[in-house]
Amino acid sequence: MNGFAAVFRKEFTQMVRDRGTLFFALLVPVAELVLFGVIDMNAKNITTIVFDQSKTQESRVLVQQFLATSLLKLVRQAQSHDDLRHAIVAGEAQVAIEIPPDYARDLASRRHANVLIAIDGSDSSIASQALNAANGVVLTEDLKRLLAATRTETPAIELHPVMLFNPDMRSANLLIPGLIAILLTFSGTILSAFAIVKERERGTLEQLMVTPVSPLAVVLGKIIPYLFLAYVDLIIVLLVMRFVFRVPINGSLSLLLGLSWIYLLALLSFGLMISSRAQTQMEAMQRAMGIMLPSVLLSGYIFPISSLPVPLQWLSHILPATYFIQIARGIIIRGASFGDLWRPVVSLIVISVTLIGISARSFEKRTL
Repeated sequence: MNGFAAVFRKEFTQMVRDRGTLFFALLVPVAELVLFGVIDMNAKNITTIVFDQSKTQESRVLVQQFLATSLLKLVRQAQSHDDLRHAIVAGEAQVAIEIPPDYARDLASRRHANVLIAIDGSDSSIASQALNAANGVVLTEDLKRLLAATRTETPAIELHPVMLFNPDMRSANLLIPGLIAILLTFSGTILSAFAIVKERERGTLEQLMVTPVSPLAVVLGKIIPYLFLAYVDLIIVLLVMRFVFRVPINGSLSLLLGLSWIYLLALLSFGLMISSRAQTQMEAMQRAMGIMLPSVLLSGYIFPISSLPVPLQWLSHILPATYFIQIARGIIIRGASFGDLWRPVVSLIVISVTLIGISARSFEKRTL
């Protein structure tokens, strides 16, 4: 044990001075605990679209009963069957309620009144809770009518639930499309996070700075090789998903591959921004973890975004994984087209352009 005290003092001093290590060791666990503590596991504000063909007092009361559960949130009224289905495929709504024209007439004639509820099965937790809520509303209404009835024959509301896109609720079909975004987040961010910091550690960054190359050219030149490598990683993941786990791709494979370029560019831009500011590879790794952990927890892969507190919902909108999960689930599970997915595509383009500009600006400052 000779020299133990001296080695201990030296290592303790270095540990205290290393703010990155202290931040990673102390604050990250606390942040994860806070996130898991404030996130509500129960779904709420599930986007809902209603096609009320009856347009009567009885149908409006039923819709209000659905919305009173606090699980469902009405986004708009549908105008047709096609509008109803398009809203589900495009991800605008996760629940669709259709009330037939003869709903009030059937109740008045003491016949069974039918109600159709279509649920997006691409998110199992939301789908099951929405179905339970709908069944509870109908059961409550039937009990009210039974207790208020003066005749033995009472009208009843009969619910017809339809689970769209994944009727057997196969777990692989639900989890793997979103998992693609998470896996690429880890690989893509880390690949580019070391791009510039490796030059700095090797002492070749100064040589790169004095070359007659613009900062934007340096940034793009650093991104493109890793972009192709990450794309190969994507193809491998898709092959495993399709042929090992037997997950069908209901939409256009070429559209998925084409939009993946934008997502990978956004991820690599995040990593490059980290690399342009980090001094060591360890610091770059720690900063990359600050992006990857929120991407897992706040992107909608584990918890529904609607169940997050409002500040965390805002944070989720700057994470590329949030939008690619919408794209991947939309194409693979729901068979969505580009017209259904243009909003998350535009968001990814804005994120990519902004981060590339920030990285180029940061590198330009270091060359001055």
